[in-house]
Amino acid sequence: MNQVMNTKNDVEVIINGRTYIISGYESSEYMQKIATHINSKYDEFKKSDSFPKLDQEMKNILLAINLSDDYYKAQDVVVNLQKDNEDLEKEIFHMKHDMIDLKSRLEKQEKKNKSLKEEKRELERKLIQLETKAQSSSKENAEDSQDSQTDPKETEEKTSTGNALNSSISKSNTVGYKK
Repeated sequence: MNQVMNTKNDVEVIINGRTYIISGYESSEYMQKIATHINSKYDEFKKSDSFPKLDQEMKNILLAINLSDDYYKAQDVVVNLQKDNEDLEKEIFHMKHDMIDLKSRLEKQEKKNKSLKEEKRELERKLIQLETKAQSSSKENAEDSQDSQTDPKETEEKTSTGNALNSSISKSNTVGYKK
C-alpha cells in the first residue's frame, strides 16, 4: 500500500514587520496566506487609538482572541452550511421520490389514455357500421314504400294474374292417374 508522505516545508514569512521562518506540512502558498491573515488583523488593531499604548503581551492576547473569534465564526458557518447541505440533500431525495411517483402516475395515465383512444376508435368504427346499416335499411324501406304506392289497377291485375296462375298450377298438381 502506497502512502504519500508530505514533506515538511520551511517558509520565510513577515508578520507585523518581523521576519519568521515557519515549518509545516502545508504548501508554502498556504503558510503565506496565514501570515497575510495575521498581518491584516494587526493592521485592524493599529487603526485603534488604544492599541499603541498596549504592551506586546496584551497585543498578542488580542490577536489570539480575534483569531479564535474568526475560527469559531468560520466553524459556525461550516456547521450551518453542513446543515443546509443536509436539508438540501433531504429535499432533493424527496423531490426525486416525488418525480419517480409522478413519472409512474404519468405512465399509468398514458396507458389509460391509449386504451381510451383505442376504445374510441372501435366505437367510431361500430358507429360507422351502424350508420351504414341504417342508411341501407332506409333505402330499402323507401324502395318498398314506392312499390306499395303503385297504381291500384296495376296491383289488382297483378293479383288476379297471380291467382289464375296459382289455380292452374294447383290443378295440374291434382291430375291423377287411372288404372
